[in-house]
Formats: sequence, structure tokens, C-alpha cells
Amino acid sequence: MTESYFFSRTDLDRARVEGLVNDALKDADDGELYLEYAQSEAFVFDDNRLKTASFNVDQGFGLRAVCGESTGYAHASELSEAALKRAGSAVQAVKSGKGGALADGPARTNARLYPDENPLGDMDFEAKTRLLADINDYARSKDPRVRQVSASLSGEWSAVEIVRPGGEVIRDFRPLVRLNVSVTAGDGGRQESGSHGAGGREGYGRFIAADAWQAQVDEALRQALVNLEAEAAPAGEMEVVLGPGWTGVLLHEAVGHGLEGDFNRKKTSAFADRIGERVAAPGVTVVDDGTIEGRRGSLTVDDEGTPTSRTVLIEDGVLKGYLQDRLNARLMGARATGNGRRESFAHQPMPRMTNTFMLAGEHDPEEILRTVKDGIYAVNFSGGQVDITSGKFVFNCTEAYRVRDGKVGAPLKNVALIGDGPTVLTRVSMIGNDFALDPGIGVCGKGGQGVPVGVGQPTIKIDRLTVGGAAA
Repeated sequence: MTESYFFSRTDLDRARVEGLVNDALKDADDGELYLEYAQSEAFVFDDNRLKTASFNVDQGFGLRAVCGESTGYAHASELSEAALKRAGSAVQAVKSGKGGALADGPARTNARLYPDENPLGDMDFEAKTRLLADINDYARSKDPRVRQVSASLSGEWSAVEIVRPGGEVIRDFRPLVRLNVSVTAGDGGRQESGSHGAGGREGYGRFIAADAWQAQVDEALRQALVNLEAEAAPAGEMEVVLGPGWTGVLLHEAVGHGLEGDFNRKKTSAFADRIGERVAAPGVTVVDDGTIEGRRGSLTVDDEGTPTSRTVLIEDGVLKGYLQDRLNARLMGARATGNGRRESFAHQPMPRMTNTFMLAGEHDPEEILRTVKDGIYAVNFSGGQVDITSGKFVFNCTEAYRVRDGKVGAPLKNVALIGDGPTVLTRVSMIGNDFALDPGIGVCGKGGQGVPVGVGQPTIKIDRLTVGGAAA
């Protein structure tokens, strides 16, 4: 298993490593040795030719000692006993300071959320480049207005071993793949783009099937052609309907980060000290679930070795809990939820989301749209900004429509949604029965680290939200 990556190729001896970890962390409240071996590849086909083809191998360790609120962390790309000894001396600089007792995390299971096999060997180099060329040719053949096509294929595979004092060892093998297509269409002097991506913790097979990638191209082209017809967006406070799936990124940014343990322990979140209070409209239930098979944000165990879990954050509008890593759970007297995540061995873990979504309601999406007197129907987002302390956000829509008297009308361009997460949740008046997760493209940034995540939600109606655009 992981022996071939961390021990048989190095001078590390398992028994001696466990002894060094015990010595380095003997006076600490918590800590671990995180060993990682990772392979990654990326191919980009753009402007009718292959522009990028890369393959990388990264390996190393991170050793962490936690004392009270203080953390000592040392990492190295050199897997050797000498490097580990130097790291042990460095992390012992933090002083012992007992800060609460660590509660147990979720129970361990033998559930397999994704295969162990490395997806990078699914196809040879020629097959991968030919796939991207086929995508390019298919997209350009679909419509004479297509002016540019960009397609990318990326894959990762990592072997992880986490060693704790006392000899506890946790292992995981993590595949991750993604296929993205972007199409630019033009009419006269105007150009607009559309994109679609899909991925997950599995091999390439499902995504490189002809019907799958052709559907991605068709969707990217559809968005581009819709945007060619888009009109200037109105501005002002109005009713907003969010479509299902990827629009859950607004929930992730505007609400999810504010429910992470570190912000609430430090009381810098708008949700701090509000457990048991109503923070959203009745019917709003928000869940973070790292246990969904094959999903981009899922993990068998988090990056501290805690099993991931299904954590109900908001239930029927009432705040139930936060997302916890081991450090913040210990200091808050809470239970670790399996949300301690890091970008790589060179980074410290912190509480992060996995797959975060709002559960379905009972309304038909068409019924929801029929109730809109004058508003916006937002189907796709590109990105946005959020302030964790206040929850204030600005999101840009890549596909949106004007709705008048219950009828979906012209597409709109340059639509921005402006508000704050805590307020938006209280203004949700209708929740659809069409729950969907995103297609597997999310990346979350926090503290300079990026990790793969998932989002989702059904169609929802927000009674009042500020729309930024042209003057109405």
C-alpha cells in the first residue's frame, strides 16, 4: 500500500518514524505527521492546438504540534529521517498549554467513496490529446458563429498516510479528474462565452465517453448563444429566483464560510454564538456532507485522519452547528465533524467545507417562477466576493433572465447579485423540489489554500435582493 511511496524508496523506517512522532508531540495537545505522494497532469487545447501538457510529481511531509491555540508546523519535500528530526525540533518550539479535551469524531467505517486506482493511467498521451482535438472540432462544427474553443483535461492522484502519537495510522488514496469546455461565439462585432465542466473522484471513463463530452460542448455553446442575445440588466432591489445545482456556490460563499469553526471560535462570523437561534426562513435546511460517493468534495477521511460526516448546519431555519477540525472542536468543546482540510503536505489543516448544499422543498420550479411579478431568474454564476465577518457578497451571473408576471423573458448580461448571507437566508420564501448538486467543478479558497469542493441546491425564490446592472 503506502509502503512503496513513503518507506521502501527512502531511508524512513516505520517503527523509527512512529518513535520520532511520539517524541516530537509528547507534550502537545494534538498533532500528526502527514505524508503525501501526489501525481497530477493537465492538458489544455486552445486556438486549434495543444497549448499545455504537464505532468508533476510532488511528495513530502508536514509535521504539526498543537498546544492550546498555538501551532508549530514544519514541512519538507525531502522524505528522510534527518528531515523529520529537524521538523520535530522545530515544532517543539510551541509551548504546552492545555486547552480543552478533544471529543471523538464521526465513527470509522469501511465505506469506499472512491476507487484507489490512479486515473492518470486510464489513457495514453495520444488518446488524451486526440480527445481534446475531437472536442474542438465538434464544437466548431456545431455553429458558424463559434469563434474560439478551449478544452482542458486534468487529473490528480494522491496517496496519503497520517501518523498519530501512539502508533495510529490512517491511509487514503484519492483520485480526482475534471473536463472543462469553453466556447466563444460571435455575431458581428459582439462576442460572448459559455462554459461547462464536470468531474469527480473517479477515473476519466465517464467523462470522456462521447455522449458525455458532446453534452458538455452543447451546453457551453447554448450558454454562449443565449448570451449573444442578452440585454442590459436592470438595477435595484427585486425578486430573484436561483436555479438548481451550481448556483449553490452563493450559499457556499455567503453562508458556508461563516459556519466554519475557526471564524465562530474567534467570533468573527455573523453566526457566532447563535446555535439554537433562527437564522433562516422556515424550510431552509443546509447540510455539509463529505460522504457522498465519487463527489469532488468528498473524502473518506479528512486531512487530520478524522472520518468525514453528514453535518446538518441549519435545520428548518434554525442554526444547529458548525464545521469543525480537531483544533477548533477541542477549544470549543464540540465534536470534530471531519472538516479539517489542507491543500497539500506544505499546508496546515483548517476547518473547510466538503459538499455543502440546501435540501429540497415541495414547490415545482415552474410554480416558483409564476409567482414572480418583476424579477430575475439566475441560472449560472461565474464567481464572487464575500466578507466572512458580515456575510456581504457580490456575485456575477453568467446566465440570467428577466421575469415579468411569472414569465421568463429576455436573457440579461452583466447581472450582479448583492447582499449578505444571513439576510438572504431569511428572505427565502419558496424552495423547489428539484435539488441538484453541481457537476463537479468547485474549488474553494481560504487562507491561501485551495481545495476541491461541491455545492448544490434546488430552485429557490428570494423575495428581495439587490441586483446590480444598468439603470432600470
